[in-house]
Amino acid sequence: MNIFNKVTLQGMKKSRTRTIVTIIGVVLSAALITAVVTFGVSLLNYMSNGEAHKYGGWHIKFEDVDSSFAAKQASNNKVANTTSFKNIGYAKLNGGKIHSKPYFFIAGFSKKTFNALPLTLCAGRLPKNNREIVVPERVVIKDGIKLRVGDTLTLAIGSRMNGNKSLGQHDPYISGKETLVPKTEKTYTVVGFCETPHFDEDSAPGYTAITTADAADTANNLSLFVTLKKPFETHTYAKNAAEGHAYIFNSDVLRFIALSNDQSDKVFNAFLYSAGAIVLIIIMIGSIFLIYNSFNISLNERTHQFGILSSVGATPKQLRHSVLFEGLCIGAIGIPIGVIIGIASIKLAISIVAKNFANVLFANVPLTLTVSAPAIIAAVVTSMITILISADIPARKAANMPVMECIRQTNDVKVESKAVKTSKLVERIYGLEGTLALKNFKRNKKRYRSIVLSLVLSVVLFISTSAMVIDLKQVSAGAKEVTNSDVGFGTHDMKDSEMLQLYDELKNVDGVDESSYQVVMNYFCAAKGSDLSDAYKKSEGSHSPNETVNLPVQIQFLDDSTYLKIVKSLGLPADKYTGQNAKLIGVAKVDSHDNQKTASQIPNVFKSSVTNFTIFPETNGKPEMKQGYNVGITFMNNFMPPDTPPILTDIKQKSGGIYVTAPYSLKEKFNATGTPADIITKGMTFQSKNPSKSSDKMKEIVQDMGITTPYILLNMSGALDQSRNMIFIADVFSYAFIIMISLIAVANVFNTISTNIKLRRRELAMLRSVGMSDHDFQKMMNFECIFYGMKALIFGLPLAIIFSWFMHKEMNGSESGSFVMPWASIGISIFGVLFIVFITMLYSIRKIKKENIIDALRDDMD
Repeated sequence: MNIFNKVTLQGMKKSRTRTIVTIIGVVLSAALITAVVTFGVSLLNYMSNGEAHKYGGWHIKFEDVDSSFAAKQASNNKVANTTSFKNIGYAKLNGGKIHSKPYFFIAGFSKKTFNALPLTLCAGRLPKNNREIVVPERVVIKDGIKLRVGDTLTLAIGSRMNGNKSLGQHDPYISGKETLVPKTEKTYTVVGFCETPHFDEDSAPGYTAITTADAADTANNLSLFVTLKKPFETHTYAKNAAEGHAYIFNSDVLRFIALSNDQSDKVFNAFLYSAGAIVLIIIMIGSIFLIYNSFNISLNERTHQFGILSSVGATPKQLRHSVLFEGLCIGAIGIPIGVIIGIASIKLAISIVAKNFANVLFANVPLTLTVSAPAIIAAVVTSMITILISADIPARKAANMPVMECIRQTNDVKVESKAVKTSKLVERIYGLEGTLALKNFKRNKKRYRSIVLSLVLSVVLFISTSAMVIDLKQVSAGAKEVTNSDVGFGTHDMKDSEMLQLYDELKNVDGVDESSYQVVMNYFCAAKGSDLSDAYKKSEGSHSPNETVNLPVQIQFLDDSTYLKIVKSLGLPADKYTGQNAKLIGVAKVDSHDNQKTASQIPNVFKSSVTNFTIFPETNGKPEMKQGYNVGITFMNNFMPPDTPPILTDIKQKSGGIYVTAPYSLKEKFNATGTPADIITKGMTFQSKNPSKSSDKMKEIVQDMGITTPYILLNMSGALDQSRNMIFIADVFSYAFIIMISLIAVANVFNTISTNIKLRRRELAMLRSVGMSDHDFQKMMNFECIFYGMKALIFGLPLAIIFSWFMHKEMNGSESGSFVMPWASIGISIFGVLFIVFITMLYSIRKIKKENIIDALRDDMD
């Protein structure tokens, strides 16, 4: 070890407090960088595992291959495993509405395939033999094909041909050019409906219907799914192994390792990694301020020493290496400790939020700690770069100092008298002690800017993150206000008798407090122009008083008992709102794009709150004008209709803001005049003490009853649970981040202030020697505390509020609610800034007071 390194180590030992604080700063910086990187890797691994559990863990799908190709891939040493299904063929889909999907594509699954390619059932069960089939629910919902569980399908199955070329699922439908060449006829029983298989491309011409593979079927046309040992080789492997076969990638799994070619996934990854880079840059900025100040202060302490070394022949390069050696020593101690603390802290945080992640995303996939060696190496390198940048700046300054300036220390403070001049008014306000504090603040501007900037950074981060969490909580609270049911069952074609039978079973599930069944249908109402409010005419266009306007109305037929409860809750007379001549309850509001308004602030469609209308059923999107029904409707200003069941179909709900609630007993009377109105949805809603448990039990009941009509059973409180869990997760990680950044800032402030006070030993000793009492001395230092804190708050608070407002606008977009000022966080910031500065000053001054005045005046900073 050369002499310069020995001198450096002696200086570090001499200034133990500063060295320890600097090491603590490096530990915090390395811990925070490690925690961010490790959590990022753990989260991406969790998302990738979740998508694999949901959609299958395969990486590449090869289309229309033979058994020899499949065997070749299975034997490849780069392949972890393979699975496949038989491409049995195509069959004509009769009566479909989507021109680009005129076929069924029949796929024959084996037991291994069912396990490797998860299917989400919407109704019924999986096929048990090659005479049973599961059909995508989109065939019913999107294409309008009338199918139920138990129906039989007799299909002429064959190949798509374009001349002599055979076409597959990767080839879009070619209208007028391709033909279907039947080869065999098979009859299947529909045993279930499923969501569209994840491996189907949007452009595929056939709906994939799934049966079991026929062992006797010798068809040598397969769809092969390959999972690689090293996913990063996916694109290269697919290109080299394809042999002319079409292939697609599992984008949802590859997305989280930045290997998806999908444009939206590229945008997602760009956002994800940009956000991570921004977080790391923020950490590095805070860390550089701390470590730079430490080395800069070390330079000030060792200026005289550097002058003496330079005078006996030390080169600028040697002096620079001396400072960098100090940085390496501090990094060698602080970085390993920081990495260990970072991993331990993120492991603790993950254990706290793992359950909430399961409730938000994948219930059956645990969020676990993933320690990646490349990620840890990246964190170490980033931390070391931070230290070297922080050390190199003062090192260059040290190397370029003139020898005599270093020895005489004439470069510490260079300022003219007018630069520290203060007015008499300031002296009258603050007194002598305040004036001295202010003069010292002016003559040492460079030293104190780093303190103020560190405090500003901490204030901005703390307040803006708190504001973001408040925004998330607002969204959750707003969602709760408009949600009055927990579980919903929705269907479209189920018979009323079957639905009521199911309702009797579901309403008795444990935990269910209240329940209702209902049908929601589309109608039109004939309104006179004279009945319309001025606000409506202004919004939708003027109408003459005698003009008849057909307005879309959504009528919600509730079971009579639930409807009666609503009538009573609104204080309306029950006798007038029940029975065959009952009045109906509604709400009619002009479309408003201002989401900050309450229901009572939004103008009404009609002038009068009680109006008689002729209601016409809507059929195929048009009013049946000859089938009118006269009814009286009372429009309530603050009435919020109950939740409707989940909507299964693609029927568009009409805009216009007119919603009417009616007793279920009137439904048949409304439709008795002719063709029934178009149904939006029908089903049931439930309130439960334990929505998740109740919805799981309801799923079992529905499946046991063998319901054959497509349906959707939705835990509607799940969205609120997700919101609450997201807020909890945001709370944990945002506040953990803020605490660690704040600790870096605190260490920075403590280090800078305490060392600056130490550098002013002779100045402070001189003031005490000429008669300044301890009380006046403490008063002067208190003024300095106030000046530091106030300057930091003057800059920090406006910046934090502006940044919080921009985040609020960015998160909520054009539908943003009112911005809530984070007063509590502002108060904490004000107290915290003043407290940190005051405590640091108190600590430093107590050490100064214990020193002998004569010794301090004779101190030559050696």
